[in-house]
Amino acid sequence: MSQQGGRPTGPTGPGPEDDWWGQLYDDASDDTGPAPAADSLDDRFASAAGAVNAGGPGADTPQPPPAPDPRDAPGTPVLPTQRRTPPPTPEAAPPAPWSGTDAPAGSPPAPEPPSDPPRPDAAPATPSVPSGPTAAPAYGAWTPVAPEPLTPAGDEPEDEAAAAARASGLGPLPPPIPSRAYVGTRPPTYDAEPTALPAADPDDLDALVPDTVLDGARYGACTLRAVSVRGDSARYRGEPRRDALLTARFGAGERALVLVALATGVRTAPGAHLAAAEVCRWIGAAVGRSHERLTADIRAARRSDLKAGLHRLTDRSLGRLRAAATEQGLDPDDYAATLRCLLLSGDPECRTRVFFGVGPGGLFRLRDREWQDIEPEVAEVKGEPVLGFGSPPHETPDGDRLTMDLGIPTPPSPYEPAPEPPREPFRFRTSVARPGDVLLMCGTGFAEPLRGEPGLRAHLADRWSGPEPPGLTAYLADTQVRVKGYADDRTAVAVWEA
Repeated sequence: MSQQGGRPTGPTGPGPEDDWWGQLYDDASDDTGPAPAADSLDDRFASAAGAVNAGGPGADTPQPPPAPDPRDAPGTPVLPTQRRTPPPTPEAAPPAPWSGTDAPAGSPPAPEPPSDPPRPDAAPATPSVPSGPTAAPAYGAWTPVAPEPLTPAGDEPEDEAAAAARASGLGPLPPPIPSRAYVGTRPPTYDAEPTALPAADPDDLDALVPDTVLDGARYGACTLRAVSVRGDSARYRGEPRRDALLTARFGAGERALVLVALATGVRTAPGAHLAAAEVCRWIGAAVGRSHERLTADIRAARRSDLKAGLHRLTDRSLGRLRAAATEQGLDPDDYAATLRCLLLSGDPECRTRVFFGVGPGGLFRLRDREWQDIEPEVAEVKGEPVLGFGSPPHETPDGDRLTMDLGIPTPPSPYEPAPEPPREPFRFRTSVARPGDVLLMCGTGFAEPLRGEPGLRAHLADRWSGPEPPGLTAYLADTQVRVKGYADDRTAVAVWEA
């Protein structure tokens, strides 16, 4: 084609170089018409996007067939379609596919996400999917892996005590010596646990007593443990516990007074446990009414005043018990009980411990792992012997020697009352405690095996010589260590000095 307005340099007339122009714009040529394939803006965008991504990853992945153009369907109105978002790049995570129930109606199936080719410098890792009740929930086609524990197996953290002992280089402290079931060569005959319950009266249920009573406290510089347990013989025969135990505090602060009383009824009496409980209540009431005067005497160490006052209170309590037996038509000798009491001051600076009572039992002190029997001796009769009491004299006051005893008893005088049976002597002792001492007051059921079995003394010395007093349950286990041949009730009161 020549420049505009120019003429071809060839021969005159149209030549072969102008034939293509005439074929293009000649009226004889028909119009080509619409193209057979769809040619919309969206189709062109999809074609351009395919050409751009032709050389990238996933180029060889077969693409799904294009969706039919809705404009080709007969009778369907042509509406502008929304612009499609380009497919995600390989670095972005593919969205989760539609499930069969959640896919919208009429939507084409979602293509499978392209798989990234493995990198040559990293080996493909197969994540382990946990199973069982601790398995992690699945999120679409990806399931998170449960985190591994930070502490390897077998390297659990140790407790503070073990860590401190290991750091000090001394090793852990040895555990306390466990309590034993019995001491001696053979176990006792009776069962160690209760067998039968005592018979109950439906009209007098207050007369029932429990099998075991356990109590404890801490006042001033001492720690108190008290227990009363029914004996193996009474447990087997279904008899009530004849020992009674009372722990009471009167006052507060440094002027507080702690009373611990234990009593034991007569073995053959039917109401022995009731008599023991009554005498404990009466001595408790008497001491409570006079606790201020008693507290002052203990802190001032007025021993003579204490002995006189406590003797008077004890006689009054036992006198009320004999009077109650007479009112009930019972023999005072059967409705009787022994009584042993311990007074403790609430003042931390006062370490005077006062014991008083009537009847046999035991009072011991554990000092430096050695047991000491400090039961007060019964008062001996002093003075010159008299006729009819003690040894007879060798001669009369006039100088006549008695050479023959005819053995003729002297008839009682109708004008003099019958002599009362001899009473148990009053027992009294004050003890000044040292730090680390253990004072033990007990009835005959625990005093007799403690005196008669060296193994029991050694076992309790090992158990009670630690830096801390035992707890209530440990103290109960210690007092229940059995010895063959001793099956009575056991009542023991122990005081640990700080």
